Amino acid sequence: MNISLKGKIALITGATGQLGRIMSRTLASCGADIAVCYNKNSAMADQLVSEIKAMNCRAAAVQADITNENSTNRMREKIKAALGDPDIVVNNAVIQYEWKSVLNQCPDDFQNQFDSCVMQSVYTAKAFLPAMMAKGSGRFIGINSECSAQCSAKTGAYATAKKGMDGLYRVLANEAGAKGVTVNQVAPGWVISDKERESKTIDHRGFNDLSYIKMVPLARRGTDQEVANVVLFLASDLASFVTGVCIPVSGGNVMV
Repeated sequence: MNISLKGKIALITGATGQLGRIMSRTLASCGADIAVCYNKNSAMADQLVSEIKAMNCRAAAVQADITNENSTNRMREKIKAALGDPDIVVNNAVIQYEWKSVLNQCPDDFQNQFDSCVMQSVYTAKAFLPAMMAKGSGRFIGINSECSAQCSAKTGAYATAKKGMDGLYRVLANEAGAKGVTVNQVAPGWVISDKERESKTIDHRGFNDLSYIKMVPLARRGTDQEVANVVLFLASDLASFVTGVCIPVSGGNVMV
């Protein structure tokens, strides 16, 4: 069985990040045209566009601040002009910050996490869901985190925002379902990405932190590709009757 996204247009926010670049390549490898959304890393965005075009897919790099509604709407118009209305939206972008205890965390960090997790999804839903619903099909996918289930110390701002995101996606699944649009989430664990591979701080099983590995039933860390594979499944016709779920990709570290 082959997964084909031929003829589909996918928007991936945070496409130049560690997970986003693998998602972009994976969806393109199955035939999707890709809107590469980035904030600052224009060099990686251009590289991804070149790679995707070499796969005989269309691609366009689009700069946007996904925490700003006007910027998100401008992105929609640029994508529509370059590629058409997206059939698949993957909300992957998130603002990075230093994790501290709730008592020591700057209130601005709680706000920027809410903006990049919850409001990003609100703005992209308003921008892209109407066209999907009018067409009677579409895939709206959010990247959550195992942290939202674990609520470990020092994850307050991140876990709180991801919890809010989870509620939003379940509401959207109810609101968009009758129009043929599925709304789902993927919740990665602590996965291995290009940054760690290039630093050579891990072995082939991800054993640079045994305290984390000991909690994972599969006894290893996952990879960025394994996360992208689940995103691909949810974006495909194989997941046509799957909506309103949050799928952990954490080796059993989170079970639902």
